[in-house]
Amino acid sequence: MKQYFDSHPRDFLAVATPGAGKTTFALSVAAELLGRRVVDRVTIVAPTEHLKLQWAEAAARAGIPIDPTYSAGKGKTSQDFVGIAVTYAGVAVNPLAMRIRTERFKTLVILDEVHHAGDALSWGEGVREAFEPATRRLALTGTPFRSDINPIPFVTYAPGDNGVPTSVADYTYGYAHALSDHVVRPVLFMAYSGEMTWRTRAGDEIAARLGEPLTKDLTNQALRTALDPGGSWIPSVLAAADKRLSEVRRHVPDAGGLVIATDQDSARAYAKILKTVSGESATVVLSDEKAASKKISDFSANDKRWMVAVRMVSEGVDVPRLAVGVYATTTSTPLFFAQAVGRFVRARTRGEMASIFLPSVPSLLGFASEMEVQRDHVLGRKVNDDGDIFAAENDLLAQANAGEGASDELEFSFEALGSEARFDRVLYDGGEFGHAGEVHVGSEEEMDFLGIPGLLEPDQVRELLHSRQSERAKKQKATRIEEAADSLAEVSTHEQLAVLRRELNGLVAAWYHRTGQPHGVTHAALRKECGGPAAAVATSDQLMTRIDRLREWATRKSS
Repeated sequence: MKQYFDSHPRDFLAVATPGAGKTTFALSVAAELLGRRVVDRVTIVAPTEHLKLQWAEAAARAGIPIDPTYSAGKGKTSQDFVGIAVTYAGVAVNPLAMRIRTERFKTLVILDEVHHAGDALSWGEGVREAFEPATRRLALTGTPFRSDINPIPFVTYAPGDNGVPTSVADYTYGYAHALSDHVVRPVLFMAYSGEMTWRTRAGDEIAARLGEPLTKDLTNQALRTALDPGGSWIPSVLAAADKRLSEVRRHVPDAGGLVIATDQDSARAYAKILKTVSGESATVVLSDEKAASKKISDFSANDKRWMVAVRMVSEGVDVPRLAVGVYATTTSTPLFFAQAVGRFVRARTRGEMASIFLPSVPSLLGFASEMEVQRDHVLGRKVNDDGDIFAAENDLLAQANAGEGASDELEFSFEALGSEARFDRVLYDGGEFGHAGEVHVGSEEEMDFLGIPGLLEPDQVRELLHSRQSERAKKQKATRIEEAADSLAEVSTHEQLAVLRRELNGLVAAWYHRTGQPHGVTHAALRKECGGPAAAVATSDQLMTRIDRLREWATRKSS
């Protein structure tokens, strides 16, 4: 606020983490500008119909009457209103009508989640045409990064360190800063892996472990198999999430949970599973329902346990009591992930924390571990020297990997045959804690993490995770020799070696996900430290030594 009124800019971009209070800031600026007669009218542009209503309700509490039902074809609005709320799509339909209204009055335009103005050229052009004459423009976003090169209207771009144009925010308030100010909750990411089996279009049966290095298509198919309501993975994870919600509700009685589903059929199936697990019906919110906004508002006000939504509860939707989430959607862009996580981080009282359950998919684990990284919108890449002559091809390749490919047309050309869930790890504050996919759902080891109290300060969460990790490591080391002796005595030598090699390879794969270090490099480092030949011809003692050494590395890395 101080910076804004010291400089009185025509355009101002505030980048703040979800839950930090962008709405309060914008309405405070609007009230001050109206009071000083700098502007006469306010126009709020939001991504969705529900957010128009939410803005109007918040503005009413701030003493600014806003009409959320206005449309360009409507023309005038009641004189009781000081402003209107519209969607980006609504502006694109008739930008000229909005421009005329903007010219008639000294107008403050609030562009909520302004990155949406880059969603389509028509949206960006419409916003630019409609609000170019505005007296003041206040742009807000929690995630100013996009995967395209469409510039966002009224946002300043400046060359970065590598000469590529990058968005420049006037004020930035990131998740790490907000966490230290106790404005947002710390987030525990509970990752679950497990064995998946499916049949391809060609009739081949494929079995793979969720989270192992796979091609993009196989990763997507493994993820869809995990999220299939007919398998065992999603019921196990929903049951674990419900246990976590029960633990949180011991300290936060009205805490609620949200499952984000891929499609409407999955959402209804998940709701049935939740009713069986929790004994209580879940609220199902579908984007094409007229009552969707009312359902969200009702859930926000009551104390029901679960809501299941299809993309409807994404950015800006305010349900402060949400404390447990299940990321059960195949949508895996950084923008959607950040906005989904943003639904859970809004703090009400000190000590509340959020828990989000997600599949052990490399891209999602990467997003979770980078929660505190500040991003800006980068407009493409510049070829600036001979060593960079493949930049254009690399960009095309990255776009193909990140976006929808031709193989996605075959999304339903495979059949999920079965899935089982294993508790994999917890991600918190850039560190990883857990058991590398070894723990059965429902075990005591899983409950070590599901039973973390619902009210803890961030430092207390970190200490508790470290202590449980080290306790687990000590127990593992103490029992490993006995278990190995008992189990290996019962099988032949070649079977012993096969079991140990599989275990070592599994740990090396988990180490790759954590560090990005190639499998061969890890095997070579283990041989260098522990001695002995390659794993294929190593003895059982040598393999066990390498397994123990890799576990030591993992504990040291986390602590």
